[in-house]
Amino acid sequence: MNGGMVIIGAGECGGRAALALRDLGYAGPVTLIGDEPHLPYERPPLSKDAMVADAPAVKAIAGEADLADKAITHLRPVTVASVDRAAKLVKLADGSELAYEKLLFATGSTPRKLPMPGLGRRCVYLRTFDDALAIRRHLRPQSRIAVVGGGFIGLELAASARRLGADVAVIEAQPRILMRGVPAEIAAVVHAAHEAHGAKILCGAGIAAIDDDGQKVQLTLADGRVIDADLAVIGIGAEPNTRLAEAAGLRIENGIAVDAMLHTADPAIFAAGDCCSFPLAVYGGRRVRLEAWRNAQEQGALAARNMLGHEEPVSAVPWFWSDQYELTMQIAGLSDEANSSIRRDIGENAFILFHLAGDGRLVAASGIGPDTAVARDIRLAEMLIAKGARLAPAALASPEVKLKRLLAG
Repeated sequence: MNGGMVIIGAGECGGRAALALRDLGYAGPVTLIGDEPHLPYERPPLSKDAMVADAPAVKAIAGEADLADKAITHLRPVTVASVDRAAKLVKLADGSELAYEKLLFATGSTPRKLPMPGLGRRCVYLRTFDDALAIRRHLRPQSRIAVVGGGFIGLELAASARRLGADVAVIEAQPRILMRGVPAEIAAVVHAAHEAHGAKILCGAGIAAIDDDGQKVQLTLADGRVIDADLAVIGIGAEPNTRLAEAAGLRIENGIAVDAMLHTADPAIFAAGDCCSFPLAVYGGRRVRLEAWRNAQEQGALAARNMLGHEEPVSAVPWFWSDQYELTMQIAGLSDEANSSIRRDIGENAFILFHLAGDGRLVAASGIGPDTAVARDIRLAEMLIAKGARLAPAALASPEVKLKRLLAG
């Protein structure tokens, strides 16, 4: 029996893939399986709008009417028990089975757990809309919020908590915040902004013990300091959801391993979004895994095309962004590929760092400034990275030399 296209994971990536299959003219069955009760929705608002809005709501990718109009079957909340590759069957926890012609894993990632004793119901993680609602109830004037981890999610949540008047302490074990993929110069601007808005940022602060009695949390740091909180939100990274793929015998390499067309080793199975690692041609085939909103969007659409036989490789340059207070940070490319950086000031309180490889090739650009101050130049830098452009440092440093002109050249 031909079961058509089955997608496991109904988040940004899976939802976009289902919609794209219909937009591309596929007329067979499309089944989207999600383990949450909600419609497919975007996750970036969870640490921002969902925290501060008067009436938080999911930002749905598609409504009930859209899915019905496109004849997309959305099973929710449903848990997948296993995948039988030989029989081309997805087995659900209730004992039912779904046949597939092509299968897409869009299972995303899950918060990395803090491996310590003492965690209870006042120590929480943020991944789902329901998680966001539960955290939101604690964000009010004078409530005490401890954020464990100084990455994007933790810092965005800290900024939202300060907007609502909560006392906030961010605890980061590394020497600075945003150690992963963000240059120190930009991280320093973000650090200063948090302190200017009243948040405490504690770097180089390992946690020796946690005592969560269900009413409050006490965190004892390695240097003996004690942080008392009404809630501790743990944001120490994410891990790809690979359990089903691994149990089905697919290769796992920092995620479900796929080729440049998002194929697994099984020609009937694809993977896309946070859950997979893939080779990126612009960095010489380096295998990467990206936890990013735009990557989930783009790979969902690309997976749909390739499930229909288009055979298009991943070509997008990685792109990340974060809004905190009045600042927006944007990063194009992978800055760890660089061995030098050039700064360009582009206005009041806004600048971009251009990251160059040893051969002068632009491999990344990192910018920060108020609102959309860096957006246009980061977009142009992204196109220069995709071209493999080799650029003179003096030209990159000068605001008088327009990036559009460099792109044309």
